[in-house]
Amino acid sequence: MADSQQTDPAPQWWSRPEGTAEDGRRAAVPAPRPGTGGEDRVQDTPPAPDVPAPDGAASDVPAADVPAAAPAVRYDPWSTEPLQVVDRGRTPHGIRLWQVVALSLGTALLAGGIGGYLGVLAERQSNTRLELPQAAAAADHGRAPESVAGIAATALPGVVTLHVRGTKGSGTGTGFVLDQQGHILTNSHVVADSQEITVTFSTGESVTAELVGRDSGYDLAVVKVGGVRGLRPLTLGNSENVQVGDPVVAIGAPFDLSNTVTAGIISATGRPVTAGGDKGDGSDISYVDALQTDAPINPGNSGGPLLDAKAHVVGINSAIRGADKEDPTRQGGSIGLGFAIPVNQGKRVAEELIRTGRATHPVIGVTLDMDYAGDGARVGEKGEDGKPSVVADGPGARAGIRAGDVITKVDGQRVRGGDELIIKIRAHRPGDPLTLTVLRAGRESTLKVVLGSADGS
Repeated sequence: MADSQQTDPAPQWWSRPEGTAEDGRRAAVPAPRPGTGGEDRVQDTPPAPDVPAPDGAASDVPAADVPAAAPAVRYDPWSTEPLQVVDRGRTPHGIRLWQVVALSLGTALLAGGIGGYLGVLAERQSNTRLELPQAAAAADHGRAPESVAGIAATALPGVVTLHVRGTKGSGTGTGFVLDQQGHILTNSHVVADSQEITVTFSTGESVTAELVGRDSGYDLAVVKVGGVRGLRPLTLGNSENVQVGDPVVAIGAPFDLSNTVTAGIISATGRPVTAGGDKGDGSDISYVDALQTDAPINPGNSGGPLLDAKAHVVGINSAIRGADKEDPTRQGGSIGLGFAIPVNQGKRVAEELIRTGRATHPVIGVTLDMDYAGDGARVGEKGEDGKPSVVADGPGARAGIRAGDVITKVDGQRVRGGDELIIKIRAHRPGDPLTLTVLRAGRESTLKVVLGSADGS
């Protein structure tokens, strides 16, 4: 063994051998490609040292001439560099055209956005005032007296809104000033069963009012306020002068919207209208020979004035006609069928209520058969409590009316039922003469009657 030369290859290690890892790594790295810069690394590698012979062995062969066996390539976990050099190709040179275009476009957009923002900011912070074109204010804000605006300007100071609280709840209505003493006319159903009445003027001033009197048969009532200065009573017109087609203006507080003004025309005159009847005994039924109008009237307009082109009161708004309850398309508000009490009737009732607290009703002294389905108003066979249907020595008895007679006309105007006859009679005053057309035993005759008087409800 001492005479033999060591020719075995260097041992292979699983762990780091003595010496530096750099020596083994360099022997295992393949030659670099030309032009990648790896040539210098290979050239800088120092030559392998001479391999000494084992102790006691003679050797006459230079160590450099002994070929070294290439160790197998293994991963060295202690190495500070990769196992092999990675060829990453050539480094790109310069900036391409599309990059230049994209950069220029982005820069332009950014500059434009910043410039626009700075411009808007400068405009807002500058002292320049932005004004849109507008018509100049009129020197004269007045309107023609006969226009809707002119009528409203004249009448509104004399129109009030009533807020009523009673045992059955609260409600809203309208009224208008009659005189400087503070009397205000409204509907009876507005203040019925009232415990507290508050009156609000168009200026916003509110005061408490007291009930002077009311009559459910005419659906009219008078309340009074005190301590209010500058009252503006409305001028009463004459409902006898009203004709179909005349323009009218209604003022009220529909659904508590105070000082609401609507306009329309007189659609018809002498419309027989009944309202009320909630008590069931007929004592609260109102009979009105009404003016019909298409001026929108809704709940809350009750008691408000209906004005002509001269701003004179020609009617007191009282009722509206809605769609039938059975109609699925029924509307709760105005459908263009409003009715007003003629001012002539309202004036007479208001004067009586102010004077005595009660109103009188014109009567003919007969009891009508309200179940009669024929044409006209039939005088009943019996009156209340079995009494005669024609009051002895009453206006009807003196005129010759008998039980069973059918009254078909009043002053030449046809009547179709008992309600319509009552309405035609109440359109007059006690003491007024009337001509009745009567059908008896198939024969028609005319009778003259002077209206009597009865206390209202």
